[in-house]
Amino acid sequence: MSEQAAQVIVAGGRRIELSNPSKVLFPDDGITKADLAEYYAAVAPFALPHARRRPVMMERYPDGIGRRPLIQQNAPDYFPDWIERVHVPKEKGNVRHPLIDVPAAFVYLANQACVTPHVWLSRTDKIRHPDQLVFDLDPPSDGFEAARRTALLVRDVLEEVGLPPFVRTSGGKGLHVLVPLDRSEPYETVRAFAEEVAQELVRRDPERLTTEHRIAARDGRLYVDVTRNAYAQTTPATYAVRARPGAPVATPLDWSEVEDRKILPDRFTLRTVPTRLERDGDLWKGMMRRARSLRAARGKLARAP
Repeated sequence: MSEQAAQVIVAGGRRIELSNPSKVLFPDDGITKADLAEYYAAVAPFALPHARRRPVMMERYPDGIGRRPLIQQNAPDYFPDWIERVHVPKEKGNVRHPLIDVPAAFVYLANQACVTPHVWLSRTDKIRHPDQLVFDLDPPSDGFEAARRTALLVRDVLEEVGLPPFVRTSGGKGLHVLVPLDRSEPYETVRAFAEEVAQELVRRDPERLTTEHRIAARDGRLYVDVTRNAYAQTTPATYAVRARPGAPVATPLDWSEVEDRKILPDRFTLRTVPTRLERDGDLWKGMMRRARSLRAARGKLARAP
């Protein structure tokens, strides 16, 4: 992958020359910009199918993760021509988002100190119709058990209504549960369905779960967050590094791993995920072949006992 002492990284046949490759981005771990770029070069073949044709928001840390990030949506003029852009309408004007459509785009963004590329839940050819629905399960404290237990409950409800659930670490202290969609419904319909599922989850476990937006009103319960299911909202790209000590990664899991009470999210990091991918491959490979409409699921959910 690398040449000239990590000054140049090759991804997808394209050479990316790094600027200041020894710049430390994760001070507690000694992880440099070159380490970050090498990681993205290694995982790009697995990550690309999940990110392709999705508008990207860049979370950049030019001074390391201990400093305030730059949140950047517009692709600067100096970005090379081979990084595609898409003009997305907003309330006043439009935003020119970059796209990650080739492996080298991951590496180029890493060279811009983009630790985490965040992507839309829809793709450019049908921008107002998401092909994924996401439940963000972020526990109220550092304890991971609440997220693990809730993810299993989300799985059960989704399977009951005929939808295929996929799960990944968030790269933080929680989990994301996703459903591939056939893009037959707009964001508004998808968000409404997600809210109905969240309400059903709370009905089944009101002592541990809540849909209350106000933190003060949650009383230590896990917030079932469905707010990302909206136009122009984003979620960390699959296999993206998060700006936290240890460089955790948003990593697809097998449900058997979630069933294991010993699982901990800090196991999946910049240093461990490439080996995991070499051994197991992408656990989400082909997930979009299982895409579904929400029409039948809405009816089944309404009839839930």
